[in-house]
Amino acid sequence: MKNKKIYKAHIIYTKEQSRFEVLENGYVAVGADGRVIGVAADLASLDSKDAEFIDFGNRLLIPAMNDMHVHAPQVHNQGVAMDLELLPWLQNYTFPEEAKYADIHYAERMYRRFIHTQWLFGTMRSCVFGTVHTESTRLLMKLYQEAGMGAMVGKVAMNRNCPENLSEDVEAAIEGNEQLIAEFNQTDALVRPIITPRFVPSCTPELLKACGELASKYQLPVQSHLSENTSEIAWVQDLEKESTCYGDAYNRYGLFGQTPTIMAHCVWTSGEELEMMKRNRVMVAHCPTSNFNLSSGMAPVRTFLDNGLRVGLGSDISGGHDLCMFRMLTYAIQVSKMHYQLDHNRRFLTLSEVFWIATKSAGSFFGKVGSFEPGYDFDALVIDDSVLHPDEYSLLHRLERYIYVGDDRQIVHRFCRGKEITEPKM
Repeated sequence: MKNKKIYKAHIIYTKEQSRFEVLENGYVAVGADGRVIGVAADLASLDSKDAEFIDFGNRLLIPAMNDMHVHAPQVHNQGVAMDLELLPWLQNYTFPEEAKYADIHYAERMYRRFIHTQWLFGTMRSCVFGTVHTESTRLLMKLYQEAGMGAMVGKVAMNRNCPENLSEDVEAAIEGNEQLIAEFNQTDALVRPIITPRFVPSCTPELLKACGELASKYQLPVQSHLSENTSEIAWVQDLEKESTCYGDAYNRYGLFGQTPTIMAHCVWTSGEELEMMKRNRVMVAHCPTSNFNLSSGMAPVRTFLDNGLRVGLGSDISGGHDLCMFRMLTYAIQVSKMHYQLDHNRRFLTLSEVFWIATKSAGSFFGKVGSFEPGYDFDALVIDDSVLHPDEYSLLHRLERYIYVGDDRQIVHRFCRGKEITEPKM
């Protein structure tokens, strides 16, 4: 049986943010472990002995998408209540929907819908918020395993400023997390736990401290929300008076880069908070549609990149209305162009930059993910853009047209760590 595979296609990826690597009729070799052995413009440059050869013809082969901030239990609310700001949206729509996940049967129906939609759009890795419910979160992780897709999944921690049926005391939160950690925290697993305090206003100091201790004890990553909305920031200042900024409120509890950390939004991050993120290697999950829908503002992604911050893109369902990460690339460029209109010294993002953000930069949170360089997991999509008149365009313009006007129907193969991912059960 042949374990090594060599794929031929028009290969496009980004080693660095400033430019694309383009191999017309190129080749990528993938080992039995699902990791890239090499990529080359001609077959002779690769060791093809005992390899299975797959020719994708005139199709594009690109890295798969990564969604760095998404709320799986909010899929039913996708496109609902988009005329509200953050805090009333949470109270009136989000919390009532998440309470339904106490029912494991409801959870399975919605989580299967959610994962199937991610698969459709070629999202092979995600940083995912579940709910406070341990069993529903376990189910979500099992469904990701069943699908063969990668995810860091968090059982949400919160015990204040939320409905009673979503509030969990500190001891129960620790116990539920430790159950999931014992079951899923295997080295190099595609599906792993991530410590997930919802945000500072929903967690008492005791719960934040417990989350930080769990992250440290098991060396687990952390995800939460940061500086999304000006009302939220004022609320945090009132609740955490000893903290010098919103980020410091996490930092004081060991939740801000002490282990790998990703913070969603960061719309109003600047000054001390930005410097702390840079120093602690905290990643930003930029969620452009959510920031517009909830009237939060426009995150300064160019400033983040210029300061060396790590950045990924998030759909933030259901603050965001769209699970297609390709469209997040276009929205990120559009947000940056609005910044450019306000300050012509702030360059807007290029296509190669947002593609790199969505693939290699975001993928770095999972390890060697998001590129076709040797040693990287082969997370990939094969795009058949024949309906988009490919013969009239260069390869890069074909990719750009797919990003802007294509859809899931053009994705004909999906791979995660070398394994082709077939359609998940609904």
